[in-house]
Amino acid sequence: MATTRLRSPSVLPGFGLALGYTLAYLGLIVLVPLAALALRGAGLPFSEMTDVFADERSRAALGLSFGSALIAASIALVAGGVVAWVLARYRFPGRRVLDAVVDLPFALPTAVAGIALASVFDATGWLGGPLTALGVQVAYTQVGIVVALVFIGLPFVVRSLQPVIEELDVEVEEAAALLGASRLQTLLRVVLPTLLPAGITGFALALARAVGEYGSVVFIAGNLPFRTEIAPLLIIIRLEEFDYPGAMALALVMLGISFALLLAVNLVQAWARRRFGRG
Repeated sequence: MATTRLRSPSVLPGFGLALGYTLAYLGLIVLVPLAALALRGAGLPFSEMTDVFADERSRAALGLSFGSALIAASIALVAGGVVAWVLARYRFPGRRVLDAVVDLPFALPTAVAGIALASVFDATGWLGGPLTALGVQVAYTQVGIVVALVFIGLPFVVRSLQPVIEELDVEVEEAAALLGASRLQTLLRVVLPTLLPAGITGFALALARAVGEYGSVVFIAGNLPFRTEIAPLLIIIRLEEFDYPGAMALALVMLGISFALLLAVNLVQAWARRRFGRG
């Protein structure tokens, strides 16, 4: 006699209603603005799009924005991994305070963060002074831009990795050591494969935030054309010059490059989840 398996009740009010709410929310908040930008951009002459790549200033701004974002996200991935490991594996006085400080860039206004970083890394600042004496200039260079982007991207990596590290079974690491694996082999073959999907998630979030960051960068960058002028700032400049087609064309190019980068990151993340079964 066949038995009927009863489905456990869901705490949500049904799949249809929940799916409808999700699609409506994504449509109104995300898809509609992007579709409006794409439709407005479709009416631009093709020459406006090609001018973005032909204009040396636009190319320099795009290269600086995406190049700095990739560098900053990579640094944040390594540094955030170490911070997440310390917070998850060790107990020490002030740990909860440090754990709360990690979230500070989430709540801090970006303009405030930019002013704070500029004052610290300026030639007369606490850190900028000694670095300038050593011949290293941070403020008003690409180094300053990367520092600002790491500052705002680090919490995304920490909060992506920390829960996964807390769930790691220490006994697996101990078993690897008993089987003769060195610390480096345990790290490379046991720990890192488990953390890889979550690490890619944190990297993608930090990259996405860094690409569009504006407030914390403009104060420390100096906004020098061809040197420290980022693409979001150039869009603002185009709007102030009433060059609306130029601003829209540059925005569309940024949207396309950002979508391609995030698509590539998500494909790598999907592969990591299939390969290692975590994330």
